[in-house]
Amino acid sequence: MARAALRPRTAFRLRTASDSGTPKPDPRAPKPDPPATKSRFRRGKADRETTEPPRERRRPPLVVRVLVMLLAFAAMVAFAAALARLTLQPSPASEALTHNNFHPGQSLRAYLDQPELRDAFKQVGGNILLGVPFGVLLPLLIPGTRGILKVILLTATVMFLVELVQGSLITGRAFDVDDVILNTTGALIGYLLLGRRMSRAVHPRRLDRKA
Repeated sequence: MARAALRPRTAFRLRTASDSGTPKPDPRAPKPDPPATKSRFRRGKADRETTEPPRERRRPPLVVRVLVMLLAFAAMVAFAAALARLTLQPSPASEALTHNNFHPGQSLRAYLDQPELRDAFKQVGGNILLGVPFGVLLPLLIPGTRGILKVILLTATVMFLVELVQGSLITGRAFDVDDVILNTTGALIGYLLLGRRMSRAVHPRRLDRKA
């Protein structure tokens, strides 16, 4: 019996990317950019946010706003009457003791050098309290006066005119620049404590939406 011819064994090996003609990826090559879907989404979101109109704070009812304005007006009238009575009333008995002061700090030092602390507190504290209603009521009555600089300038102007009238027209009264400074300080304190918050509650401004 004839022996069958042995068939040669075929060598098997794995085909690589070089055998199939596909180039190997270079590990040093830069990575491709990620899909642009997120960036397009972000740009679209930013565009929507920029095109949306700004939000407004919720305004209180009209009846409440009118009532607050009327109360503020009545308080301002009462304050103006009290201010006129305190500053524009003649005092003939003090005519020989009064003198004008155009140097900031001169009268303030005289107030603080008084022997009793109560008298100094009365002079300094009284002038400061005299300006507090300006800082509280002005932003309520006139929303355009909201802001530290506006309150300071308006209060200083009014008090300067009052002191000028005192020194030139009222008997026994004098112009004092330190009184203007103390009154303006009181207006600033009143604005920071109450006036700013009350004005924002009654007259809210438009707020831009946060991104």
